[in-house]
Amino acid sequence: MNFADLETLYNQPLFDLLKQARAVHEDHWSDKSVQLCTLLSIKTGGCSEDCSYCAQSARYDTPVGAERLMEREAVMERATAAKRSGSTRFCMGAAWRGVRAGTSRFEDVLGIVRDVASLDMEVCVTLGELGPEEARQLREAGVTAYNHNIDTSPEHYPEIVTTHSFDDRLRTIRHVQDAGMSVCCGGILGLGETVADRLRMLEVISEFNPAPESIPINSLMPMPGTPLADADPVRPLDLVRMIAVTRLAVPKARVRLSAGRTLLSDETQALCFFAGANSIFYGDKLLTADNPAIARDLSLLEDLGLEAKAPDRSQQPPEPAAGRPRSPAPQH
Repeated sequence: MNFADLETLYNQPLFDLLKQARAVHEDHWSDKSVQLCTLLSIKTGGCSEDCSYCAQSARYDTPVGAERLMEREAVMERATAAKRSGSTRFCMGAAWRGVRAGTSRFEDVLGIVRDVASLDMEVCVTLGELGPEEARQLREAGVTAYNHNIDTSPEHYPEIVTTHSFDDRLRTIRHVQDAGMSVCCGGILGLGETVADRLRMLEVISEFNPAPESIPINSLMPMPGTPLADADPVRPLDLVRMIAVTRLAVPKARVRLSAGRTLLSDETQALCFFAGANSIFYGDKLLTADNPAIARDLSLLEDLGLEAKAPDRSQQPPEPAAGRPRSPAPQH
């Protein structure tokens, strides 16, 4: 969807926007399921990148210390507990610039993926940059989806990260698609961006071919010691608007209400679900930020008449749309 159309949608009266988004959501998602995803940091801190929102960067003095890659047995304990609590997708994140085939740490990650896949959960990883060979091996090991957010607009991106480019992000996403994995790709609100930046970000994501399988919409959780520690909070209704426009822009994607939910009332979350959110990160921690408690999440879903989605490892990635070039392509 092009920027002009996104802008028109975003700027209409909120109730009109919500009515349109709800209609599109019900056309494409006839059930009441919400995908419950648990995110575990399997390698925390010490990252060489300078993402200005991230407490895991070694360039900033933050409370998050560097840790080694978790042992396979410890990861399996967490994955098994997540499955017992209702999660159907287990997402694992590592604070690296990227991984390279043939290295011991990549082999360790592949072993962890195989173990988690044996639990019949959907497996998602976020490991930084990937080449085609790394993407192929992750797919063969059992990864069903790869998370690689573009964070913000191409124009605002250099203000947030300087150690890699926006095009580097797009190349990794293309390698993931070519390997046959689903793409989980979204962004972060509250990075000092304008509304135009948010919509440009969504324009880029909505034009992926094939479309992303899921789109996380995060609200910045300012971390002490990072350049964005004093950033202004995201207004709840601005988040609701972005959820609604995302649903309209990519009707078949799961829209994931992600980081920042601790700052939201139950009523705001209910509006987000009404606007088209049908996936959440679930559990006590979201990488290095707090996440609502499991019991509260389950209670809210019950109050809203929503139910947990069953796991589906047989689900295939979205197919490219005919008559359009495969994307994403570099912006420059």
